[in-house]
Amino acid sequence: MPVLSRNTIFLGLLVVVVLGGGVGLFAVDVGSTTPDPVAFDETVPVGLTLEAEYALGDDVALPRTQVFYSQYRYVVGYYGVETFVEDQREPDHEQRFGHPLAVYVSDYSETGIELTEEGYPVTDRSPGWIEAQEAWYVVDSDARTPAGDTVVSFADRDEAAAFAEAHGGTLHAWDSLLEVPFESDDATVARNRVDDRRDLADERVDATARLAERPTSVVVGEDADTVQAAIDDAPANTTVVVPEGTYAETIEIDRPITLAGEGNATIRGDGNGTVITVTTDRAAIQGLDIEGVGNRTKGGEELPVEMDDEAWDATFTKYYAGTDAGIGAYTAEELLVEDVRIDTPASGIITYESTDAVIRNVTVRGPEDPSDGLAGMLLYHSPVVVEDSTVLGGRNGIYFFRSPTAVIRSNVVEGNQLGVHLMHTNDALIADNELRGQQNAGIYIMTGPVRNAVVGNTVRDTALALSTGGSDTYVASNLVADSELGLLVGSTASIYEDNVIVGNDVGAEVSAMLPTNRVVGNDFVGNDAHADARSGPLRVWSDGDTGNYWQGSATVADGDRADLSYSPTDAIDGRLHRTDGAPTLVRAPALRALAGLEGSVPGMRTGSIVDQAPTCEPNNPELLDRTEWAEHAWTCYETTRTTHD
Repeated sequence: MPVLSRNTIFLGLLVVVVLGGGVGLFAVDVGSTTPDPVAFDETVPVGLTLEAEYALGDDVALPRTQVFYSQYRYVVGYYGVETFVEDQREPDHEQRFGHPLAVYVSDYSETGIELTEEGYPVTDRSPGWIEAQEAWYVVDSDARTPAGDTVVSFADRDEAAAFAEAHGGTLHAWDSLLEVPFESDDATVARNRVDDRRDLADERVDATARLAERPTSVVVGEDADTVQAAIDDAPANTTVVVPEGTYAETIEIDRPITLAGEGNATIRGDGNGTVITVTTDRAAIQGLDIEGVGNRTKGGEELPVEMDDEAWDATFTKYYAGTDAGIGAYTAEELLVEDVRIDTPASGIITYESTDAVIRNVTVRGPEDPSDGLAGMLLYHSPVVVEDSTVLGGRNGIYFFRSPTAVIRSNVVEGNQLGVHLMHTNDALIADNELRGQQNAGIYIMTGPVRNAVVGNTVRDTALALSTGGSDTYVASNLVADSELGLLVGSTASIYEDNVIVGNDVGAEVSAMLPTNRVVGNDFVGNDAHADARSGPLRVWSDGDTGNYWQGSATVADGDRADLSYSPTDAIDGRLHRTDGAPTLVRAPALRALAGLEGSVPGMRTGSIVDQAPTCEPNNPELLDRTEWAEHAWTCYETTRTTHD
């Protein structure tokens, strides 16, 4: 490996603070007088999912807050005064953002405010802005946002009192409001619910397992000539047996029966449309091969069941969920699909509003070209379990849309554009899956969801291994290896812990504009660049004396910790794991002086990452031992402090 030259070291000591603005965001001039409020769409917003925002009516005017901070160059926009009040109580909030220079809240005075049946505020005109210290607040009224109870603010005390009289609640001034406790969910909720989600999945599996125990009522070929005729003849809660052979037909299951294949039983469609359509609760499909699926992957116009055509996502849902699949299940609660194999040019399984369905031990083979097909499993409005299954090829491996509490566990997904893909899906668990060979992303969570957990997955050989959007996400114990980009940190207020990120071109990249994530206990080994950060403030990836392991941060040990901070985005630190003589270089007096200076001036590391407590040894050796990179991990030098000084 090359040794850094004297000139390179000198250039690394030149610190340039760049204050270029982000597109569409208001940059704070901290040297000016008290700033005026800005349009809310010019802020960095938090507190509302995109799904909730899209579902709101045009006349809904949710309470908002905007805050200008001394150490954060953009304005933060909070949905709900209570969201800001809770956030500013976090112990590291001031360290990350500095103190508020100005706080403005929605002013509902003279807006004709009323509440919808859901409790959402609606107004005759848009609320203006008022300084938070000058407003009056109604707490514990009937007013709500999609996230829960909310505080309503007024410039005029009499109007605030009148609102409280009409809709309940108590009045507070700013100082007393800051003392009010508000309930809020965060990433610790997602972490604490991992076991609960596993238990929920087990309950769903157990509930559908009984469908495999139904008594046989009709045998195809003996009691009925066709599979469809057998289904039509079968009493509810019985089993239709399909003996070995190929059955050229498309069928519909519209009653709660179990369709069970024996031996190599194949249902073959005519290449036009969906092969098996399910429109009933508590149906089961077992032990079948399915082929002859149509090739329509977009442009569906209607579903075989009634749906709300006025819903904000109705057109999108019909456009894709109304396309062709091996199995299409619509409003089919507690569906079981088990031991099924599907070859498809479009999708393997499509579900719509099929709560508590279980898909297990299913193999879907899509097109070898990942730009073809639609999805191995396309799951709309369907909180289901997908487990122990294999999806090969096609654009999306397993795709969820608006399916909260879904569980995707112990699957193999390979050769897609996107492996596991979540849109507008909250409170899901993605656990113990193996993904490899995706052209775009292995696990991709987008459209601003909340409280998803991504735990124990292995993602290899992808363009982007793991991308997490939204907020309050829990990402833990994943192995991310041999990809162009290992981890894209796009979420906020999230926890990333105990992950092993090895052998990637770039180990992790931060795109989130808010520096609110807790990133600790991870191991970065063998990456060309351990981490990178897009524009934004300094991100501190440590918590007290808990940091991460970075191959190359080989300094003098202080117990089991290194005695210097480490910045993977620093011109010198970022090359230490690829440079001979790194331990000597990092202890150079000039670099130690610079580290102290940068640590005391937040602006000097704008757009950077710093770990103030890097560990001397990997935090997750067993997970790291599953890779070829374990032998590349370095330990800190055990030198006495007097020698070091």
